[in-house]
Amino acid sequence: MSNDNRPTGLQAIDREMARQHADALTSYADNHAMAARVAASLTATKKLLLLGMGGSHAVSRAVEPLYRSLGIEAIAVTLSEQLGQPLSIEGRTIIVTSQSGESAEVLRWFSETGGTPDTFGLTLEAGSSLAKAAPSLVGAGGTELAFAATRSLTVSFALHLAILAALGADPSAALVALHAPEANDIEPALAAFADVATVVTSGRRLQGLAEALALGLTELSRLPCFSLEGGQLRHGPMEMLGPKIGVVLFRGSDATAPLVTVMAASAVEAGAPVVVFDCSGETPVAGTTTIRFKPASDLAAIFAMLPVAQRLMIAFAATRAENAGTPVRSTKITRSE
Repeated sequence: MSNDNRPTGLQAIDREMARQHADALTSYADNHAMAARVAASLTATKKLLLLGMGGSHAVSRAVEPLYRSLGIEAIAVTLSEQLGQPLSIEGRTIIVTSQSGESAEVLRWFSETGGTPDTFGLTLEAGSSLAKAAPSLVGAGGTELAFAATRSLTVSFALHLAILAALGADPSAALVALHAPEANDIEPALAAFADVATVVTSGRRLQGLAEALALGLTELSRLPCFSLEGGQLRHGPMEMLGPKIGVVLFRGSDATAPLVTVMAASAVEAGAPVVVFDCSGETPVAGTTTIRFKPASDLAAIFAMLPVAQRLMIAFAATRAENAGTPVRSTKITRSE
């Protein structure tokens, strides 16, 4: 599709994606001091509550296991759930994530709680209500303008990388993935999904990445795509699988890779078209369309696979929705509950 015929909403997303790696690297470099403050809080509390909505919550879900690996009891909860059925906020470090810093739930949470001395923000907008309410890590490039999160996800992950590095994690592999993104071909995967009615995404340690992709697929294609953690997909929902249900799996070079491998084989057996984003270094599963990357885990795997998954998401949506990328029932900043 020529750019002249490409929907304006997708052109806006193209512009965000074109700068996401540079903005992510700048965000990592510019937030060391604030990341050190968050790390000091986490070192003291050993407990982390990650609050957000939409793509921000998917980011939180993706980094949960990374903080847990460092001995921090991390849990990601949607702000809407925290407002209605709150976990205790005492004795926890809290990170409230909102790319705009203006979501309705963010404003109400601070209005009702006032925050705590160990509450921090993570946003793309330095002048936002969130940044004014709490000490915040601020991503480079300002508010994301296009509908469906792309650049905001990558930048948010880079801000978490700064915190994790301040806690002692080695950021080098993740930074390499940002400096030298892999240019993988998505056409075979797009062809595999030519006839599907919906897409289900799934992972194990990389489940948060799967959830981010499912959200974007739904927003852009306007089809009811959704995500199920690998174990949850196994416990009953396998009944839905068949030729009309596309499955996307994320496999990293980590201890959960064998479980993703078995799921891929089971989904193929069920007759579903299966696309595997694969950083495991293992042999591709027979019958799948596998997009292979250099072996990587955690944020290095996320930085490698996310932009390619975004390209597939956008290309899929372009085949399914007229004027894809322009919301008809939503707004970029959700100002009502």
